[in-house]
Amino acid sequence: MTEHGIQNSIRNELAGHCLLFRANVGRGWTGDIHRLPDGSILIRNPRPFDTGLPPGFSDLFGGEFVTITPEMVGQQFLRFLAGECKTKDGRVSKQQRAFLDAINRHGGKADVWRSVADAKRTLGL
Repeated sequence: MTEHGIQNSIRNELAGHCLLFRANVGRGWTGDIHRLPDGSILIRNPRPFDTGLPPGFSDLFGGEFVTITPEMVGQQFLRFLAGECKTKDGRVSKQQRAFLDAINRHGGKADVWRSVADAKRTLGL
């Protein structure tokens, strides 16, 4: 089974027990773009850029549903946090809203952040 197949199998099997998301990253090229007569593109002075997450970030990420028991009182745990950063006029897509809602519904903290103040408000700071 391919790595992608393993990821999908794990996500499908654990659905309902936790929230898992697949991390996507990529590499592209930027520079001086020139369209050629045949429709192809020539990039002069190319520079690579990486998109997505930092090196070493796991293929799957998310959060586990935890019921706090009396034995856990006073302990710390990591709560999933997500921020969708937008300009003051930026619009949130349906998919982005659904992601934020799912995080909040399952005990994480997520919202649209248009400023540092918005992020602090999400954290209750």
